[in-house]
Amino acid sequence: MSAYASDTSGGNLKEIKMKSHLENDLKKLFTKDQLFASLEERLCYSYDATNKSFLPDAIVFPHSTEDVVKLMKYAHQHKIPVIPRGAGTGYTGGSLPIKGGIVITFEQMTKVLLLNKEKKSEGCFAYAVVEPGLVTQQFADYVAKFGLLYPPDPASLKSSTLGGNVAECAGGLKGRKYGVTKIYVIGLEIVLSDGQIIRTGVLSARGRSAFGGNGQNDNSYDLEALLIGSEGTLGLITKIAFRLVDKVKYEQTVLATFDKMEDAAEVVATITTSGIIPSVLEFIDGDTLACVLEYINLDNIEKSEAVLLIEVDGNDKDEVHQEFEKVLKICKEKRAKNLQYAETKEEKDKLWTIRRSISASLLRIAPTKVNEDICVPPSKLPAMIKNIQELSQKHQVRINTFGHAGDGNLHVTFMCDFRNEEQMKNVEAAVDDLFDLTLKLGGTLSGEHGIGITKIKYLENEVGKSGIELMRKIKSAFDPDHIINPGKIFT
Repeated sequence: MSAYASDTSGGNLKEIKMKSHLENDLKKLFTKDQLFASLEERLCYSYDATNKSFLPDAIVFPHSTEDVVKLMKYAHQHKIPVIPRGAGTGYTGGSLPIKGGIVITFEQMTKVLLLNKEKKSEGCFAYAVVEPGLVTQQFADYVAKFGLLYPPDPASLKSSTLGGNVAECAGGLKGRKYGVTKIYVIGLEIVLSDGQIIRTGVLSARGRSAFGGNGQNDNSYDLEALLIGSEGTLGLITKIAFRLVDKVKYEQTVLATFDKMEDAAEVVATITTSGIIPSVLEFIDGDTLACVLEYINLDNIEKSEAVLLIEVDGNDKDEVHQEFEKVLKICKEKRAKNLQYAETKEEKDKLWTIRRSISASLLRIAPTKVNEDICVPPSKLPAMIKNIQELSQKHQVRINTFGHAGDGNLHVTFMCDFRNEEQMKNVEAAVDDLFDLTLKLGGTLSGEHGIGITKIKYLENEVGKSGIELMRKIKSAFDPDHIINPGKIFT
């Protein structure tokens, strides 16, 4: 633990002197608007969506890669923890300063540095270079003006940042057809723990000269594969190059309701094996839908035990229509109670609002929301849905389930009250069972939220002791002193 590590009590006299020394040093390195050090300011950066809190010793707002290098050289010299932060929307504590130190928040690095719209030869594609603090929705809206699409769209896209999306390898509602964040990263600029800069893909010298395929350096280790999804533990992302695709011309959307959750799950499994690849295939259980309908006013949306939001898209109108008709047929065969179509953009936006409003609506029904994001093969979804219902009854815990069913990624949300000790013990036992069942079904502990601090004790069950030890060695190779986001993924 760093000598600068703190807690929410404010620290003893020795710690206060250390913090004062740290603050004075940072004032020499950064301008007044780039540094927060008061207790009130530090409290604002002590928590994330987990609602756990750890007080940092200072907050730095870099404006450039050079600022990040400057901070890391200082932190490396004094062995001070540095914790990267985007928007703090994470559910596993990835941006929490659990060992004190300096939170580096990228909220002022929000530029689109380059947009290359030209495709000069076969195999080339449009791409953009951005800073990590840019909000996902803002980036998607920007490239859309040029007829381009950035497909990854996590439910938090209106607030989460692109740097955070890369660090967690975020998925999204369009993940089934278009894939997750890593599919679109073609280059990274990373600052290491000692302040050195590494560049990969199209951002490297060779990557730029060789651009025209996938932008990778084929004659070296694939560093991007290590860095994407590393939860900010290997280095600090300062630039990202994203591949972009053309916007599709046609979309058709339906909201299908069911009297049984198992029937909705069977639709997902059947669509998966049918060869149809919908752009959106979202599952929402009945209790979650009821919460949404109480939270927002939506006419003509009826309560049911389960809902699927399904969308198909493409550039051939007839093909899109044919696929849509096949989807509707499967829904009817699996006893869909009602099918509500989106004929206009306004109607489509209304259906999408149901999915986008889930997290906010659930916050109203309980003081505490423990949000897990297991992922299983889509064919195992019916079994998983049934198991979740049984877990709720077994442990007497309210569980709301929704998520990206098309790629098997479910958000299993335990609604509880942290002040009720017995209830929290029941939740912990239910989470243990949930992860055990997930692994038995051939799934993984996290579809996109990462391990952070909340899933550390479960990771060995999935990757084994040898896997943990290998990851430790990789961490040490990138960050020998373990000052970048310490205490995450493994202790």
